[in-house]
Amino acid sequence: MLKVHPRLEFIPQRFNFWVLKLVHLILPLVLKFRTRPWLMGGIVEIEAMDTEKLVNLYQQFQAGKIRFLIGFRHLEVEDPLCLLYLMSRILPQAAIKQGIKLKLPLHNHFIYDRGMTIWAGKWLGWLFSRGGGIPIHRGRPLDRKALRATRELLINGRFPFTIAPEGATNGHGEIVSPLEPGLAQLGFWAVEDLNKANRQELVYIIPLGIRYYFLKPPWVEIEQLLSKLERDSGLKVKHLSQEELKHPVNYLYPRLLNLGEHLLTEIENFYRDFYHQSLPIINADTYSNYNQFLAIRLQRLLDKALQVAEEYFGVSSQGTVIDRCRRLEEAGWKYIYREDIKNLKELSALELGLSNWVAQEAQLRLKHMRLVESFVAVTGSYIKEKPTAERFAETLWILFDTLEKIKEKKIPRRPYLGKRRVKITIGEPICVTERWEIYHSSRQKAKQAVNKLTKDLQVALEELINN
Repeated sequence: MLKVHPRLEFIPQRFNFWVLKLVHLILPLVLKFRTRPWLMGGIVEIEAMDTEKLVNLYQQFQAGKIRFLIGFRHLEVEDPLCLLYLMSRILPQAAIKQGIKLKLPLHNHFIYDRGMTIWAGKWLGWLFSRGGGIPIHRGRPLDRKALRATRELLINGRFPFTIAPEGATNGHGEIVSPLEPGLAQLGFWAVEDLNKANRQELVYIIPLGIRYYFLKPPWVEIEQLLSKLERDSGLKVKHLSQEELKHPVNYLYPRLLNLGEHLLTEIENFYRDFYHQSLPIINADTYSNYNQFLAIRLQRLLDKALQVAEEYFGVSSQGTVIDRCRRLEEAGWKYIYREDIKNLKELSALELGLSNWVAQEAQLRLKHMRLVESFVAVTGSYIKEKPTAERFAETLWILFDTLEKIKEKKIPRRPYLGKRRVKITIGEPICVTERWEIYHSSRQKAKQAVNKLTKDLQVALEELINN
């Protein structure tokens, strides 16, 4: 991003049956080669549990009895592809087994981050639009166009709605990030709009869990990725022998801790020396738990990285790390995608040059926020609690993404580690309509009802991924 751009226009949804049909046709190939196109790998198996619940809901939806939203666990970018496979392959087959005839295609409208079309390209906006998606500015307190379009589809759309209530991927298969209240609020708005239209449909939210598993623990590949990260970080690499690989955790975990501390030290020094941030040296001996020592340093570092960007944009440091990241993203976009400039071509050479400076500086400051985004769910004890190949891989992929961002790779491709299978679990539907009277009674009760529904959904998602 080296120059100023015009404002980011809203992309209206224009669902196209034939585009969806083509996506369904090529989906198995995309899943198979998604992780490493030139090698057989990626996702080779997808199974779904308790599909009868979702089949019954689609039957009621198509009969005009209910409206519903799916809140799905968002671990990584492959999640939407797995949901497409669920809708296009698994559910139609499950409906046939149940003796239920559903109108095809089974599909969902969805909300996506407007920023995805920036790093991926305009083609993604075109595809998502034809898939029935609504773009939203995550950092805006109220994205009116997106909310208006969403509310219309919630009660009149041809399909149900799918939303990731975490707001973004967190890279952890067994940690659900704190949910944002948007999904719960949309559920209550749907009830409100149906009541205004004198319609009797009930509104439900369905939690949906997604987990990824290696078919075979890829310890050799994990060790190779760890070695690459050590080399890129300037550490000496000591490859494991065949005998050591028989007990990989005993040897890989200390190396991972050493890499983590090295990266913390290097980036702490970076912010001390060049951004004049106060980061006093912490003595590990004062902590009985070394993982806690690293976790505290990490959280302190993330806070300082966000402050560097917040001071430049003049925005608040209040709220959670996720809140602060969203606020910074929107502030940066205002400097890059200028809503106050009607026509860039009418700017003088001086005005255009200064506007480009502003855009370049904003893009640079946003890199501090992107660095933080990668570590939102990192606890410091994730692997120690359960040293599985999946947790090792997830942690190394997060570190890989971080180093690639620092190395200025626009869209880094994560290293292939091994074939994986996916388990999708459908939870118990939560009836939003039953909670309407409490929500409707007062403004304070409405806020409490949204928070309670969000908390219940959080618990449901955590239970789904840990069963």
